[in-house]
Amino acid sequence: MASGHEDTFHHVRDFPYFETSETIGIGMEFTNKYGDRVFGLPLPEILGFQLTKFMVLQVVAGLLVLVIFRGLSSRLKSGEPAKGRWWNFWEMLALFIRDEVVRPTIGDGHHGDDHGHGHDDAATHAADDETEPMRSAVAMPHATLGSHPADKYLPFIWTSFFFVLFCNLLGAVPWLGSATAEINVTGAMAIVAFGAVLIYGTAEMGPAGFWKNLVPGMDLPGPLKMVLVPMIWVIEFGGLLIKHGVLAVRLFANIMAGHTVIAVILGFITMAHGALYWMVLPSSILGQVAIGMLELFVAFLQAYIFAFLATLFIGAAIHEH
Repeated sequence: MASGHEDTFHHVRDFPYFETSETIGIGMEFTNKYGDRVFGLPLPEILGFQLTKFMVLQVVAGLLVLVIFRGLSSRLKSGEPAKGRWWNFWEMLALFIRDEVVRPTIGDGHHGDDHGHGHDDAATHAADDETEPMRSAVAMPHATLGSHPADKYLPFIWTSFFFVLFCNLLGAVPWLGSATAEINVTGAMAIVAFGAVLIYGTAEMGPAGFWKNLVPGMDLPGPLKMVLVPMIWVIEFGGLLIKHGVLAVRLFANIMAGHTVIAVILGFITMAHGALYWMVLPSSILGQVAIGMLELFVAFLQAYIFAFLATLFIGAAIHEH
């Protein structure tokens, strides 16, 4: 971090460079846009477009998802279960999202006949789910993704979950950062989720049916219905936009807050002098370790919440109210 920087949230902002340390000998000293001398790795411009740290980290997160799950998929193509703790860990997370989030939340009824009873559906198919290997959704997607009606939404939900997870976890690596601590990143992800809701809802309900479905069916007298239905539709449409806005703010605020707390705790060390320094040093380090462990939990929790809320929004879009 640049010493003496006036920006309180400098450590969670996006910059066109990776800030490192002279002690590791990786990088160079240069002046940033604030006029501070920093040591790090400046990022280049490509065709007049400036690369930033969070852009690179998002690409890294996407590549990690691709490499890991291509490897897992290749191991499941043989029909045998994946072996090894590394592969079992990722398979476990994917199956958890499938069996505990997507299938129970969306259900297997048409237009919401079983909406809200997803857990009954999950119990009904529990025996099948235990014996069905993950290859049904990863190794042979075109052949067996339809084994459950909700499985066709799995590619988007899985991608959202693991992309958010890796973006969060990269923040635990020194000199990197969490792209999800930037509101523009989470805002773009919320827009993608909104687009998915529109696409899936329109495909299931029809172009007119999707927008009509925003208003629940009401048995009202004609004149009263003519007044209330447009009002309720405007409120529901606003709620649809607000829900996705909250999706962006929730993820951004939680990730940024965690990194800010860690920076503040470590900052106590630089503020202490003399004998007080040796009292503050161990307590700050222990506090940072404790918060770091909490941040590790939050990284998984926020990825789960993003995937779960996206699933809820999709479920609401494809079922009749």
